[in-house]
Amino acid sequence: MSTATVVGAGPNGLVAAALLARAGVEVTVLEAAAEIGGGTRTVEGIVPGLLIDHCSAVHPMAVGSTVLRELGLERHGLRWRLPEIDCVHPLDGGDAGVLHRSVEDTADGLGPDGRVWRALLAGPSRGYDTLAEDVLGPLLRVPAHPLRLTRFGAPTVLPAEVLGRAFRTERGRALFMGTAAHAFRPLNRPLSSAIGMGILTAGHRHGWGVAEGGSRAITDALAASLGESGVTIETRTPVSSADELPPTDITIWDVGPDRLPALLGDRLPPRIARAYRRFRYGPAAFKVDYAVQGGIPWTRPEARLAGTVHAVGSAGENVHVEREVHAGRMPGRPFVLVGQQYLADPTRSAGDVHPVYAYAHVPYGYTGDATEAITAQIERFAPGFRDRVVGTLRTGPREFAGNPNFAGGNILTGAKDVRQLVFGPRTTLQPYDTGAPGHYLCSASTPPGPGAHGMCGAHAAARALTRLGR
Repeated sequence: MSTATVVGAGPNGLVAAALLARAGVEVTVLEAAAEIGGGTRTVEGIVPGLLIDHCSAVHPMAVGSTVLRELGLERHGLRWRLPEIDCVHPLDGGDAGVLHRSVEDTADGLGPDGRVWRALLAGPSRGYDTLAEDVLGPLLRVPAHPLRLTRFGAPTVLPAEVLGRAFRTERGRALFMGTAAHAFRPLNRPLSSAIGMGILTAGHRHGWGVAEGGSRAITDALAASLGESGVTIETRTPVSSADELPPTDITIWDVGPDRLPALLGDRLPPRIARAYRRFRYGPAAFKVDYAVQGGIPWTRPEARLAGTVHAVGSAGENVHVEREVHAGRMPGRPFVLVGQQYLADPTRSAGDVHPVYAYAHVPYGYTGDATEAITAQIERFAPGFRDRVVGTLRTGPREFAGNPNFAGGNILTGAKDVRQLVFGPRTTLQPYDTGAPGHYLCSASTPPGPGAHGMCGAHAAARALTRLGR
């Protein structure tokens, strides 16, 4: 029987292990931490019974993930729950952009910008399940659906700031550019529209879902699937060199690519080792979880029904703060993403005390305390918020970097600039191959990038199975 070792038990490592095991490979998963899941974990904190997602929280790319469906995780308790409204981007003065699951409902709420929204997103969203075959993998390959991919891909090449000019109203521009800002990139750079367009398209097809019981439910379901297949998972097992591993046919690494030169040593061709050492990380996240009595008193009623809220203000302000953060300067009023997962999944609340998840974009390695800046941004659009807060839990870049894949607090596992977004960790047509025979990379540094969708692990497993002749 062929054997494989997977190093790292984030969602991509677990998916890779599951697919190898289903193909008849004997698999062992090694995880350095005491708990599996990487960023896809949930804890009980602040007050008893309150469920708090550690990092990965809202999952528009995972709800429709083909590999998660293929693994049948619903048999192991995974249930997706959808909020009444996917996202709201409030503006000073009371206006807001409102993102519904329906393209038509969203467009109707954008007034004169409805035509632009339909033109950009109606077709790709209808065909998302087909389009996903091309966009949820390496971009430099012969596409299965070239015409559909071209129609979707042409606008994504533009900087978000440029594509945003197609919108005539502030609510349209702000809603689009706030979603583009999920990429932690300056919005005036080429391809800065790409991740936002992907999130919007997937969301219009499947919704901005959350996992019932917290994001750990995704990890728990994957672990149950692995147990069913006889996979061994060992926690508290750090690996500092491939020499420490038992002999195996395949090794899949769910790690940051900059760690591979030390892990693989002379197994790596020198030019590939140099490329991995040049891998860059982007801005960081500073997260504050709040226990809030009665929920957030947003001025805009739709925000009280939304799973996600962007607290940053106008499109122009958003452009400015992303540029500042990328330059290493902490803005006074940062981009803040607010998650209200409990609206779709009430099991996370403790009576009338609700968990509110919020993070700000901050510079790489930021050592300050952004708690007040985050609180002030929420209060800006929800006067009286402070008075409802009964407790907080802070997770800064240093804490996120306890997971080495989140170096400097960069929870996207690498800067999503043009080169790394298109090619992955190095310039190659096979981003999962390391150049060391039998060793593959599956972390979120590889296409299609971050999220709990597991597709990086699926592609790496496919490459490994090809080597095994399966």
